[in-house]
Parts: sequence; structure tokens; C-alpha cells
Amino acid sequence: MMAVREAVIALRPLILALCLAVAAGCGSGTSPEVGVGSEGTPDPVLVAGRSVYVDRCASCHDADGSGTGSGPRLNQGRLSQAYPDPDDAAEVVANGRDRMPAFGGLLSAGEIDAVLRYISEVL
Repeated sequence: MMAVREAVIALRPLILALCLAVAAGCGSGTSPEVGVGSEGTPDPVLVAGRSVYVDRCASCHDADGSGTGSGPRLNQGRLSQAYPDPDDAAEVVANGRDRMPAFGGLLSAGEIDAVLRYISEVL
């Protein structure tokens, strides 16, 4: 029994290192910033959309929109492919669907439009 305990203790650093490596590989870290437009400043609607995305969406859809086990991929045009009509995407965000919770009581229509623009134009 002592040999097993000693083996487990000896393996702790390796187990910790593996856990940290797996955690580091999950997610991309931060959501992409909004680029500077032709006026020399970022589009304020996209900046607001990024803020909503970071606060409300990234935990399930990943910071870069690549998806997680909780939420599907949204980046690289996937949102537009799934919902060619932006009103349909806004309805899903507002009312929820399947595992997607409803955000209509938490976000204004303007915030929903902003986050959908951010996803479509930046991610």
C-alpha cells in the first residue's frame, strides 16, 4: 500500500503538468479586438458587440468563436451559414434554442444586433 501511495506522490508533478497543458490548449485566450476603421477609430457598434460577446458568449462559444463542448462554432462565417437571415439569428439569441439560453431579458435589441455584427464581421 505504501508503494502505491509513493507512486501517486511521485506522479503528482507529471499529472499537474498534463492538466496545465490541456487547459492551455482549451480556448484561444481573448476575443479578437475590433480593428480601426477608415475614420481612424474602431466602429463603436462592433466594440459594444465585442463587449457583449466576451461577457455573454465566449464561455460557451470560445473566445475566438471556434466553439466548445457547450456551444457550436460561430467564427469563419459559420453564423451566417447557419442563419442567412440576421433576424433568425437575433431570434435565437433573444429567445434561446436547444442548449442556447435566452438573452432577450438580459440584452437590448441593440446589444443583440451589435454582438451578431461582431461575430459576423470580426470572428
